[in-house]
Amino acid sequence: MSHHPVRARFWIEVVCGTAGLFLLALTLVSHEWIELIFGVDPDGGSGAVEVALPLALLAIVAASSRMAIHEWRRGVAA
Repeated sequence: MSHHPVRARFWIEVVCGTAGLFLLALTLVSHEWIELIFGVDPDGGSGAVEVALPLALLAIVAASSRMAIHEWRRGVAA
């Protein structure tokens, strides 16, 4: 098994993507997790955060994944 050199940046992107994916799944399972964990209602009950949060998390997951793939391929080519 050969060693695949990647920079620390790759691992940061992987962690961000994984955290975003976890929070996205949590949001899809329970829309009120922010209220339950932090005890605040950031949108005053309108549901705007419950709509915007999954979209923002999906964007974070997509961007982090794309950057990690690019970084991984950079390491292979080196």
